[in-house]
Amino acid sequence: MAFLIILITCFVIILATSQPCQTPDDFVAATSPGHIIIGGLFAIHEKMLSSEDYPRRPQIQKCVGFEISVFLQTLAMIHSIEMINNSTLLSGVKLGYEIYDTCTEVTVAMAATLRFLSKFNCSRETMEFKCDYSSYMPRVKAVIGSGYSEITMAVSRMLNLQLMPQVGYESTAEILSDKIRFPSFLRTVPSDFHQIKAMAHLIQKSGWNWIGIITTDDDYGRLALNTFIIQAEANNVCIAFKEVLPAFLSDNTIEFRINQTLEKIILEAQVNVIVVFLRQFHVFDLFNKAIEMNINKMWIASDNWSTATKITTIPNVKKIGKVVGFAFRRGNISSFHSFLQNLHLLPRDSNKLLHEYAMHLSACAYVKYTDLSQCIFNHSQRTLAYKANKAIERNFVMRNDFLRDYAEPGLIHSIQLAVFALGYAIRDLCQARDCQNPNAFQPWEQIQSKCSKECSPGQMKKTTRSQHICCYECENCPENHYSNQTDMPHCLLCNNKTHWAPVRSTMCFEKEVEYLNWNDSLAILLLILSLLGIIFVLVVGIIFTRNLNTPVVKSSGGLRVCYVILLCHFLNFASTSFFIGEPQDFTCKTRQTLFGVSFTLCISCILMKSLKILLAFNFDPKLQKFLKCLYKPILIIFICTGIQVVICTLWLIFAAPTVEVNVSLPRVIILECEEGSILAFGTMLGYIAILAFICFIFAFKGRKLPENYNEAKFITFGMLIYFIAWITFIPIYATTFGKYVPAVEIIVILISNYGILCCTFFPKCYVIICKQEINTKSAFLKMIYSYSSHSVSSIAMSPASLDSMNGNVTMTNPSSSGKSATWQKSKDLQAQAFAQTCRENATSVSKTLPRKRISSI
Repeated sequence: MAFLIILITCFVIILATSQPCQTPDDFVAATSPGHIIIGGLFAIHEKMLSSEDYPRRPQIQKCVGFEISVFLQTLAMIHSIEMINNSTLLSGVKLGYEIYDTCTEVTVAMAATLRFLSKFNCSRETMEFKCDYSSYMPRVKAVIGSGYSEITMAVSRMLNLQLMPQVGYESTAEILSDKIRFPSFLRTVPSDFHQIKAMAHLIQKSGWNWIGIITTDDDYGRLALNTFIIQAEANNVCIAFKEVLPAFLSDNTIEFRINQTLEKIILEAQVNVIVVFLRQFHVFDLFNKAIEMNINKMWIASDNWSTATKITTIPNVKKIGKVVGFAFRRGNISSFHSFLQNLHLLPRDSNKLLHEYAMHLSACAYVKYTDLSQCIFNHSQRTLAYKANKAIERNFVMRNDFLRDYAEPGLIHSIQLAVFALGYAIRDLCQARDCQNPNAFQPWEQIQSKCSKECSPGQMKKTTRSQHICCYECENCPENHYSNQTDMPHCLLCNNKTHWAPVRSTMCFEKEVEYLNWNDSLAILLLILSLLGIIFVLVVGIIFTRNLNTPVVKSSGGLRVCYVILLCHFLNFASTSFFIGEPQDFTCKTRQTLFGVSFTLCISCILMKSLKILLAFNFDPKLQKFLKCLYKPILIIFICTGIQVVICTLWLIFAAPTVEVNVSLPRVIILECEEGSILAFGTMLGYIAILAFICFIFAFKGRKLPENYNEAKFITFGMLIYFIAWITFIPIYATTFGKYVPAVEIIVILISNYGILCCTFFPKCYVIICKQEINTKSAFLKMIYSYSSHSVSSIAMSPASLDSMNGNVTMTNPSSSGKSATWQKSKDLQAQAFAQTCRENATSVSKTLPRKRISSI
């Protein structure tokens, strides 16, 4: 009797579980109450059980083939909703859910969608026909799912009627991006276009140009195939064969088509790479058959199955060859793993999926860990019997790591993003409304809501600490970056060579080309100083020409030497104009060469004058003999200047200065002369410095010459000014950049040129104009005699002759004797007395003195 009761009970349970749903509530897979309800569509079972080849009555049949991976996706949605409810995101507002199993069938998904659209709080659960659904209040506020693009498209077309938001977490068909046909569809994964483009690029880069492709006979498969063919042609990849499998397992021809496809692969022996756009259950059956037939290929996996644990745990799966796949972006799902650890504590009264999983787990309690998923799948093909709750609890605890290993991080993360995107949209709508009232807002209003405000052009999205890509902050584009659209994920970089952009720019601006322009205030000032210098040169030349026969002009080396020096100064002042204006190859080569040669010629002439002065007034016989041998004016000038000409010529031949476009500055392009060779540039300046130093030494030796005609002293000052200017130039030139670099060299040229010009000619001009009484032959001879007599006395006289000379000097000195008659003797007698004194008292020096020297001076 007891056995009969148990048998009847089991029969009733079996009968109940094998029957299709009797009421709409039987159709719900999992539910939880809340102020706002979110719908969910998941293909938890692989197919709908039917005893006939095709449907004969419009009823929803029982679903079989329990999929662990999709069951985990359902749990991910439940967990995400619980996370929001346990946070402060929707303070005081609770989210509920209604989750339906689509059984991988469009018709089942459509039935669930009809219930989503039914009128809220209506006992008859009817959907009203309206011309305007703006104020219509459906049962749910939004829908998450479904996973497959084919089902998603059908559901989306129905949801479009009320513009109910549908957030896809796995549907990647490119056509779903069309906002005309699918205005209320959103997704947290990229479309297939990007994945297929990457596949074709990978194949092309790997050198594979003869491939096969397998896809499904639905919108997802056909669209993927068409897009891939276009991308393959663009990458010069040829497709050997295209095989299309039935989209659903309920199709009885699917096994036959899989065998036919594998035979095709064997026949096409030269095809070693196969692209696979299939669902997980297709790939599972395909690979199992391929292992049996010893088919070893390179398989390119789509994101549908690339990371599926169901595929990676196939026995001997490595025999099929290598698999290269593309996967969804992963996120942090550690909290979901913790949720799975405590899954046995979740109430199962309103969660039929959890209850079914518990019974399958109990039925497979003694199956090996690696075979547990297949055991559950196979067991779900049959009817179920009830097990005691304690046994179920024990199996839950013992096998809690099983679910964690089957969780696909990419898909779990994508579902979390979908739920939180809706959560943030609801938060924005509830800021000014009482969302504890289910009628607070209509579903279509969520499409207008975003987790974050729209980033305007000139800004980019920066993700916050939250892992949700829909929530971000707007950050201004940095300098030299721009964005010209709203909500750009990153700013675009300007071409730094030709363009620039300020902070928060919407476009790039062309860099302004800069150089030391003729209109620049500093350039104008420098030009004025150069013109003033040229005027000084001309004035000095006129003064010297008009006073050609005066002692001052003659003592300067004559008009010819003065003209050469003045011409050099003129060219130095003129060379500064080549540093101003837009740089050209000609000006770059001319400016340094002109300055170097003309300045060297100037220093060479001054060097010759210094040597001549030293020769004329030096009474040391040995040094005088050496200076006489050295003193060859024309040869000195020719050699000194010629060396500089050779340096500049070699510079122009082997490393000539050229125009350089300097783009290193952020907002401007600097046109500048690149010197070509720093070594050549330094050699040119260094050679001038050597000549100037020698000139300085010679001039310093003659610094104590007659006061009114002491040119050597002024040459010394001129050389000192030159050294100070160019020593200062080196660090300034090395650290200055931009368009004012040429101005630095101009300033130094002007300083050194003015210094030498003023010290060489201005004292003589002063004597010519203001001191005409000493610019006479008699005054000049008097000064020379006085200096010469003092020099000879100090160098060559014995003590006895010194006393005699002192007496003679006393007699002829008007200041000591006070007798003006002696001072008024003629100039000829004075010269004869001087010569006689020298002959008597300095016989050792008389051979070298004095008339030749005086006449030469």
